Amino acid sequence: MRPEPAFLRPAGVSALHDRAQRSAVTAVPRTQPRLIAIASGKGGVGKTWLTLSLAQAMSARGARVLVLDADFGLANADIQLGHLAESDIGAVLRNEASLADSIVRVGQGGFDLLAGEAGSGTFSGLDPVVIERLVGSLLDAKTRYDIVLLDLGTGVEPASRHLAALADTLVLISTGDPASLTDGYAVLKLLQRDRADRGAAVDARIVINQIETEPAGRRAHAALARAARGFLRLDPPLLGIIQRDDNIGEAIRGQRLFLSEFPQSPTAAVIQSIARRLLAK
Repeated sequence: MRPEPAFLRPAGVSALHDRAQRSAVTAVPRTQPRLIAIASGKGGVGKTWLTLSLAQAMSARGARVLVLDADFGLANADIQLGHLAESDIGAVLRNEASLADSIVRVGQGGFDLLAGEAGSGTFSGLDPVVIERLVGSLLDAKTRYDIVLLDLGTGVEPASRHLAALADTLVLISTGDPASLTDGYAVLKLLQRDRADRGAAVDARIVINQIETEPAGRRAHAALARAARGFLRLDPPLLGIIQRDDNIGEAIRGQRLFLSEFPQSPTAAVIQSIARRLLAK
């Protein structure tokens, strides 16, 4: 029988539990990474692209950033980067590789990546305790990161929900499509329930992507925020509006980082603004 990975042992989650206890009592100086989950209620809204772009923008501002591709079953961050990882989180869970050895440097982006495992179903029924211990190992006080970005799967899959509930901040990406807005509201509703079970408040923020105009983006955010206020008593602020940009698809098809290819574009300016606001807390 294989020994369990180090992060699955009880000591590996102590940092996570300690932080939860402290945050429930009073604010303390941050000695652990800030965990930011990037989520959506519907697929195809640009979640992975935005995660990688934010990682590059935050790194350029001096933050030490790790991206964890937690899109269970459909992981593709390494593919978007044109870098097929030799190891991934699936190998770590099977104890075929260590966590440290599975994290790779994305040189051009200035951040690190822990790749997911596409099409395996590794995470589909993952025990919440295992998830907490994995995250706890990333949040250990001795870690070298300031920010851990979680690129979550689409919708309300249980493992993604659990990770979202563990995060300090949730960035919800939606388009102006009514189905995307409705599914985004469902994510907020479940997040509120899951955070309440932990005795924690919700810090959720909205990015409207793939929208034709800025006014249309503001209307989309207003509709989602209005529903959240009316039914959930949440008031998620607008982080940014990203209009349709053919350069985004070009960068993805070319497996290149958007900010490296189009640093002076209006879209790049929005990404930089979102990164700045997130780093400012």
